[in-house]
Amino acid sequence: MEVLNRKANHDYFIEDTIEAGIVLTGTEIKSIRAGNCNIKDCYGIIKNNEVYLLNMYIGQYKEGNIFNHEETRSRKLLLHKKEIKKLARTIEIKGLTLVPLKLYFKNNKLKVALGVCRGKKDYDKRETIKERDIKREVEKRLKNY
Repeated sequence: MEVLNRKANHDYFIEDTIEAGIVLTGTEIKSIRAGNCNIKDCYGIIKNNEVYLLNMYIGQYKEGNIFNHEETRSRKLLLHKKEIKKLARTIEIKGLTLVPLKLYFKNNKLKVALGVCRGKKDYDKRETIKERDIKREVEKRLKNY
């Protein structure tokens, strides 16, 4: 099971990626395994030398009764102290953003691929679309040839 953030590649230049663990409750994990989550409008912040994901939507687990979780609460990410300090420096100096690129399971634990990203301007987005269309056209012609 893998959840991708396709909008991230369209809206940002991805400079670096980091794998991080995420702190979740039992009903959140069950809901993610059922495919009920979205990371499209999600972003990361560093607060008190800890990294958090904000606006990550995980739908309520229908069997969760009173123990269900809040759907868009902030969730703590698990990183080493050195990694957090390095991230904080690069974000502060270069003015970059933390964006989750995908959620996936690794050895039965949920991981987040966190991208250190720089925002694209409108003309950059148009250029990306143009390159993608050219690449698609070339592949199409090679296939027919």
